[in-house]
Order: sequence, then C-alpha cells, then structure tokens
Amino acid sequence: MSGGAIAGLIAAGAFSVLVLFGCYVLFKLGKIFDEAAARVRQTGFAIDEGTARVRQAGTTVDEVNVALSHVNKELDRVDAITANVQSISTNISSLTSLFAATVGGPVVRVAAFTYGVRRAAAKRTRAEVESRVASEIKADRAARRTQRRAGASAAGAERGGA
Repeated sequence: MSGGAIAGLIAAGAFSVLVLFGCYVLFKLGKIFDEAAARVRQTGFAIDEGTARVRQAGTTVDEVNVALSHVNKELDRVDAITANVQSISTNISSLTSLFAATVGGPVVRVAAFTYGVRRAAAKRTRAEVESRVASEIKADRAARRTQRRAGASAAGAERGGA
C-alpha cells in the first residue's frame, strides 16, 4: 500500500465520518422540523379556537347592544312617566293651596266661633252651678245656726226650769 492509498483511505474514512455526522445532523434537524410542524398545528388549533371565542364575544356584544337599546327605550318611557307624575304632583299642590285659601279662612272662623260658643256655654253652666252651690251652702249654714240657737234656748229652758 502506498502513501496515496493510505491517504485515500483516511480521506474516505473522514468523508464517511463527515457523511455520518451530516446524517445525524439531518436526522436531528428533521425532528426539529417535525416538532415545529406540530407546534404550528397546535397554534393553528389555538388560533381557530381563539377566533371562535372572538366570534362568540362579538355575538355577545351584539346581544348586549340590543339589550341596551331596549333599556334606553324603556328609560325614555320612564322619563316621560316621571315628568307626568311631576306635573300631576305640581297640579295637586296648586289645588291643595287653592282649597286651603278658599275654604281654610271660613273653616278657621267657624272653628273659632264654635270654640267661643262652647267656652261661653261652659262659663254660664259653671256660674249657674257655682251660684246654686253657694246658695245651698248659705241655706245650710243658716239652718245650722237656727238649730244651734234653738238647741241653746231649749238647753237654757231646761236649766232654768229644773
């Protein structure tokens, strides 16, 4: 074997090691590409799922907008009702003031008059009762004095005659 053959064998061995190393690198690179493809598929599924959720959220937002428009219509109706109630309460307040001004004065006068009549009648009744009681007390005292005098003169007659 000559030096060129040995060099060719060494070169062939080095080339075969280089080819084996290249095959190993390509094998590993193939696994990396497979893993990347799997990740891309998973990302695609996640994107599809996210898109579905976004569509669902869009539908929900549309439903909320419809509900809000209905609520706004009802609030407009409530505002109209509130304005009517406020108008009615203002009218009732005015009517009450008018009634109090129209009927209140005469009612107060009638109440004052009836109070005066009741008070005068009570004074008159009280005065009659007091005068009756006073006359009865006077009559009772006079009767007692008469009895005492009659009793004293009867006692004096007994003492003097005995």
